[in-house]
Amino acid sequence: MLHPLTEEKVFKDPVHNYVHVQDQLIWSLINTSEFQRLRRIRQLGTTYLTFHGAEHSRFSHSLGVYEITRRIISQFERSLYTDWPKEERLVTLCAALLHDLGHGPFSHSIEEAFDMDHEEWTCRIILGDTEVHRILLEEGADFPDKVASVIRKDYDKAIVVNLVSSPLDADRMDYLLRDAYFTGVNYGTIDIDRILRMLRPFQGRVVVKDSGMHAVEDYLMSRYQMYWQVYFHPVTRSSEIILRQIFRRVKELHEYGFELKFLPEPLPSLFRLEMTTEEYLQLDEALIQTAFMQWRKEDDELLADLCTRFINRLLYQYVEIEMLDMENIDEIRYSFRDVGLDPNYDLEIDFPTDLPYDVFRPEDESKETQILLLDKQDQLLEISEVSDIVRSISGIHRGKYHLYYPANKIAPVIDRLPRHIAVLFQRTELKEDFNDVV
Repeated sequence: MLHPLTEEKVFKDPVHNYVHVQDQLIWSLINTSEFQRLRRIRQLGTTYLTFHGAEHSRFSHSLGVYEITRRIISQFERSLYTDWPKEERLVTLCAALLHDLGHGPFSHSIEEAFDMDHEEWTCRIILGDTEVHRILLEEGADFPDKVASVIRKDYDKAIVVNLVSSPLDADRMDYLLRDAYFTGVNYGTIDIDRILRMLRPFQGRVVVKDSGMHAVEDYLMSRYQMYWQVYFHPVTRSSEIILRQIFRRVKELHEYGFELKFLPEPLPSLFRLEMTTEEYLQLDEALIQTAFMQWRKEDDELLADLCTRFINRLLYQYVEIEMLDMENIDEIRYSFRDVGLDPNYDLEIDFPTDLPYDVFRPEDESKETQILLLDKQDQLLEISEVSDIVRSISGIHRGKYHLYYPANKIAPVIDRLPRHIAVLFQRTELKEDFNDVV
């Protein structure tokens, strides 16, 4: 069993000022090759192509989630709250630190293309033949299983899962603050000190003292704004579309038996969907971007074009539409094909949706996924029952449809498209430079 550090270690952090490491177990986990790999995975994927400061990593985010969790637990223990199980401290801190361990390069795009799930890979790394697993074993034979169970959200202490994964968890609080800081926007600047002071362990879960309701409202509003102003920014969505198309195209070429000139390990195993944990851990964004650089020279013109677009930020333009009529979309696809365009790659439909907070409904069996307020009589109220602000942004799937397309391919053939379709794509010709983020 690993013991407390004789001297506390600290990381200087732009968001939390300092990240405090007090346990040898945590320090040892941070120094594993599997955790250090997260330095080579960006937190926000392709967002750096829109907000140039968004170069921060999964490593820094994971440290931030650990630090918030550590602060919450320290507060619970200082206040002697009997509803907090002190023996769960280490498993909670480890789960907070390792919760993103299984993220791959450009996380969600590569997951979609190759049918992967980062939480599943996180558990495979925790339970597999890895440095992380061997270090966790020093805490007990069943300790790696406990940590993995928290990640899977089936741990038998719901309050532990609550801290790591819930509508008001350490993960969300850190990424809102961190992403706002590195993108340079103000939407995510929540009053985290106030929120943490108002958290209470109560009846097996984490709740909020009712006097902290306004800080939580601000947190939910910040989340709402960050999704629509940053995470769903149309320029970022354009870069994600091109990224997904690269993965889709290279997967198709592999299935066709096309031999790429550049195919480093472990990409063949990725394409065959049979990666081992050891191979998966070789994946990082440096490798993927090196592949993209080389694939610009491939004989397949489509793959070469897509990789050139991504590397040089030659993104797709977009046109916004209010309603999606599939008959009209099919007509556009047929028209594209008639003039020599590839509707599978030259036209993408995007409809980002978000649910900032899912309100409790009487027909639901429990309030496990809601934020609960604790009043002075020790009664619990779901936050949307008492907050007009939360009700106003909850349960609404806001968004408009965007059609993305390569403007340089459309321009030479636009006069050959049906007039009503050509007009649709001419709407973007007077847009400001697509390099702008506004």
